[in-house]
Parts: sequence; structure tokens; C-alpha cells
Amino acid sequence: MSKVFDFSGDSDFCPGGFLYQNPKESTLLSLGSHVDVYFPPRKRSRISAPFVVCGVAKQQPSIEILPDECLFEVFRRLPGGHDRSACAFVSKRWLMLLSSIHRDEICTTVTTQFVELENRSESQKVDEFAQPKEKGEFGNLNGIKPEDEEFQEADSHGYLSRCLEGKKASDVRLAAISVGTASRGGLGKLSIRGNTSTRRLTDLGLKAISRGCPSLGVLSLWNLSSVGDEGLSAIATNCHSLEKLDLCQCPAITDKGLIAIAMNCPNLTSVTIESCLNVGNGSLQALGRNCPNLKCITIKNCTLVGDQGIASLFSSVGHTLTKANFQALNISDVSLAVIGHYGSAMIDLALGGLHSVNERGFWVMGKGQGLQKLKSLSIASCRGVSDVGLEALGNGCPNLKVFGLQKCPLVSDNGVVSFAKAAGSLQSLRLEDCHRITQFGVLGILANCSGKLKAFAIANCLGIRDIDFELPLTSSCCSLRSLTIRNCPGLGNMGLGMLGRLCPSLTHVNLIGLQGITDSGILPLVQRSEVGLVKVNLSGCVNVTDNLVAEITKLHGENLEILNLDGCRCITDVSLKAIARNCSLLSEVDVSQCGITDSGIAILAGAEQLFLRVLSVAGCSLVSDKSLPFLALLGKSLVGLNIQHCHGISWGTVNQLLEHLWRCDILS
Repeated sequence: MSKVFDFSGDSDFCPGGFLYQNPKESTLLSLGSHVDVYFPPRKRSRISAPFVVCGVAKQQPSIEILPDECLFEVFRRLPGGHDRSACAFVSKRWLMLLSSIHRDEICTTVTTQFVELENRSESQKVDEFAQPKEKGEFGNLNGIKPEDEEFQEADSHGYLSRCLEGKKASDVRLAAISVGTASRGGLGKLSIRGNTSTRRLTDLGLKAISRGCPSLGVLSLWNLSSVGDEGLSAIATNCHSLEKLDLCQCPAITDKGLIAIAMNCPNLTSVTIESCLNVGNGSLQALGRNCPNLKCITIKNCTLVGDQGIASLFSSVGHTLTKANFQALNISDVSLAVIGHYGSAMIDLALGGLHSVNERGFWVMGKGQGLQKLKSLSIASCRGVSDVGLEALGNGCPNLKVFGLQKCPLVSDNGVVSFAKAAGSLQSLRLEDCHRITQFGVLGILANCSGKLKAFAIANCLGIRDIDFELPLTSSCCSLRSLTIRNCPGLGNMGLGMLGRLCPSLTHVNLIGLQGITDSGILPLVQRSEVGLVKVNLSGCVNVTDNLVAEITKLHGENLEILNLDGCRCITDVSLKAIARNCSLLSEVDVSQCGITDSGIAILAGAEQLFLRVLSVAGCSLVSDKSLPFLALLGKSLVGLNIQHCHGISWGTVNQLLEHLWRCDILS
């Protein structure tokens, strides 16, 4: 290596002796024979033509005259990984050549070891050149280093990880990462997030990674239009330890690349393919045949994937798959029947946007008796789900604990009540955008559940309306701890009062955007809670007043930890006074867009037993600069403060808060 850096022109590289016929002509460019010359890094010329002085073209260094084949042989004989990293600083040409060397092509003979000992003193000089004394001393390669300092760390599994986004993702940068991490075992995890400006990343970059990082275990590629089968095949050929693959919006990748991955990476446990429009059944068939350890599969918006792929996958590895997510695929009832029969290890299943699946598909899946271990099921935007299919799923999944149903227009009260009766292990139920469900269905679920239901959430169900009837108190849902009702405009005080009578053990109450309810509707929930409310969220309930807050703090002040009154315009300083007097464990308070003033902030600051961690007064126009000393006092315990859109607080006050409350995240 020393001969490369100490070349003087009279060796075999230039048999003619001098570079010029007349030695005097070389005085401007030559410093004589056998002189070590250090050329500092400098910007490249904006033109590719050689620079001419007095009609004579400037000669390239002799080492640059060597063809790539010769340099390749020199580089692969370098004794150590640090020497190769040092050479990568010279030029992009050298970097790309170094990144093309596979680990198996590096010489490790006794001769190489002897050369390393003989030239150790010269190598130390190169090391001093390659290692900067101060951060930022390097100026080569447009800021790209073989071992980039921006983000290079070992994750919890002990291997190096790297994440590139936008313009940072390029072939040159991946080559630098490959060369710089090769001596440290290479990357174990690589994540690339592209965008419209990511144009310099192609298959060449992935090829470089595959050569220098054979231990790569996790690969994630998002929104990369220029990366295709060639790069993915290189990963498959050299990175046999790959366990997790995540592809999203990579239109150039087809079945060819994924089949190569499946055939060469038998340790795959998790595969995610989203919006890859050229991936079809062949990929899933190959994964099923060649990846016996596959546990998690996610396929979204891949229109070429159909029944043939799903059936082949589950018939091959259904006994090992524990988690599956299928959305926006062209599959029919056949796929659901196969899942229901072969998914014996399935624990978590999510289905969405399956417009070709009919009522029979969900019915057969429940009747297949193969989902005995299923614990979590989510169904969204599937028009084929009906009351009959829902009841079959409840009976066919005896261990189901979490169920979510969204945008399924055929499901009515009869279906959800029958499901609640059949699913004996159900602990969490969420219904969203199911407009055929009414108040009878909601009350029927609570009255007929198995006694294990702990969380119940309803959102955007427009069919729920107050109905005047007398509810027989034959049973109640004593197991329910959390109740969430969001944006159901038809629900009023009467319906909410009935829910309060059925749920005596609530600790978490979330009533969001219910503009038709008042204090009298919420009071039954507050008064019936026997174990004490821990979290109360009434954001968007515009008719709530200070009287309700006073009752909540009086009955549950010793347990209350989180109180959200965002958008409750009738709330004033009276509520803050009740909070300061009765609450001892409260850690988060949100009174955004309420009618509180500086006096209310002062009351909170004067409560010695309060230890607030998060306070939001966003949009409170009556809060002004006078609150500065009180906010500073509260800031001793705060980690989050939101004072956005408080027009009475000046920028000077904000700057003082930022200066004094340096431990607190302040939104202003």
C-alpha cells in the first residue's frame, strides 16, 4: 500500500522515467523524486474536460490511470478493514470499487499478513490521515463518510442499524455504509424511507449493502420507485440471515425479486408488502414453500394477490402463522374458508377492504373450527359481514378477547348481541361507523356479555338515538372498566343515564364530541362508579358546567389522575378551584378553549398537594402575562405545557417561560 501513496514516477507504473520529454517542463507540477505529497480534499471541477494550461492537459495521478480491474486486485489485498475504509475517502470511484468487493473475495493469506507487518509504519501514517482530529474535518465525497457519524448505533439485538430518509438515500451513501461497517460485522438493520426527491438510489446501492453486510437481518424499503428485482435478488443471494422484510410502494419489485428472497432466506419470520402493484400470487406461494418459520404476514393493496396465493400460503405454513393482515386484495370467500380451516396457530387477524368477500365467506371462516387460538380480530370496510357471519365468528373463536368492527353496513343489533353472547372470552369491543346499530344493540351487548368485557368503545354510529323506554335491571356489566363514546350525535341524557345504570365499575370514561348531553346525563355514570374514576375525558361536550366538575372531584378526587375538558366553554375558574381543593393524584389537566382566567391558574399553582405533569390552556383568551409567576411555579413539576393561541400571552412571557422551564416541553 505504501507504494501506492509514495509513487514517484520511476517505478514500473511509468517505465519511461519522467512524465515529460523535457524535465524542465515538469517543474510546475512535480516536487521531485521520492517525496511524500499530501493533497488536501477539494471540490471537483464543474466540467468534465481536462484542465489545460498553456495548451498542455493536466495529467492525472498515475494511480488513477489504472483500470478498475487492477485497483480491485489492490484493494482486496489490503491487510485490514481500516485500510479499506481509509482508501474509500480518496474518491467516489475508489469508494464504489471497494463496495463491490464481496467479503469472500478479500485475501487473508499469510503473504498479506506479512505485508501488513512490514508496512505497519506506513499504515499508521495513512490512519492518521483517515482519522480527523476534530469533528467535521473531512470534506471528501460531499460529506459522505465510510462510517457516517449521523446515526450509527446498535439496537437491542446488538447489531448496527441505519435509517435513511429522502435525499440522504443514494447509492454512494449505501456504498459508504457498506465499506465503513464491513469490519464491524456489517449492518443488521437497514431502513430506507424515500420520497419524490429520492432519485439517486438504485439497485447498485442494495448490491453494495449485500456484499458488505451479509448479516443483514431486517430490511425496510418505503416509496422507492428505482429499486427493483435486481437489488432485491442481490440481498437474497448474500444476506441469508434476513428475518424481516418490509416493502411499501416499490412498483419496480415483482414476484421475481420476492421469489429469490423466499428461496434464499429460510429464516424469514415477518414479511410486509404494501402497495407493490406488481407482486402477486407467485410471491406468496414461494414464501409458503420455502419459509417454514414465517410467523407474520401483511399484504395491503396488492391487486394481483388472489385466492391462489392466500390458499397456498396457509396450506403450507398455516400451522406457524400467528399474525396476518390482509387489506384491499382481490380475494373471495375461498380465501376466508382456507384461513378458517388452516389457521390453527393464528392469534391476531385483521381483514379490511375485501369487497369480493360475501356473507358466506365469513360464515365459513367461523365454521371452519381452525381459529381456536385467535385472540384478536379486526374487520373493516367489508360489505359481506352480516349478522349470521358475525354469530358464526363468535362461536368459532372461543378464545377471542379483542374484536373491532368498522364500516360494515349489514351488521345490526341482532348481530352484535348474538356475537356478544357467543364470544365467551371477549374483553374489548369496538364498533365504528356501523349505522344500523341502535341504542337497543348497545344496551343488549352490555346486558348479555359473558362478564369478562372490560372495554367498550362506540364511534360515529349515527343509528344510536335516545329512545324513551324503561330498562329492566335484570343484569349489569360489572366487569366493564372503560367506556368510550365518540361523535354519536343522537345519544342524549336518557341513553347515557341507562348506560350508567348498567356499568357500576367504570374507571375510565371518555365522552367525546357529544353535544347533546348535559350534566344530568353524565351524573349517573359519575355517581354509579363504585371503584372510583381514574380518567375522565369530556372534550367537546359543550354543555358541561362547573357543577359536574365539582361533583366529579368531590366523589373521585382521591383517584382521579387525568381530566380533559377541552372545548367545554362553560367551564370557569370555579372548576379549577374544585380541582385544587379535592384532587391529590391529578397529573394531567386540559382546559383548552375554556373560560378560565389568570385567577384560575393562580389557584392551581397554590394547591400544595397537586403535582401536575401536563397542563393545557390552549385557546384560553382570558389567560394573560399575569399568569407568568403562577406558570413558573407550576413548572417545577410540569413536563408539558400548552399555551398555543393564548393571545393574552406575549412573546416576551413565552421567552421567559422557555428560559426558566427548560425541562418542560412548551407549545406556544
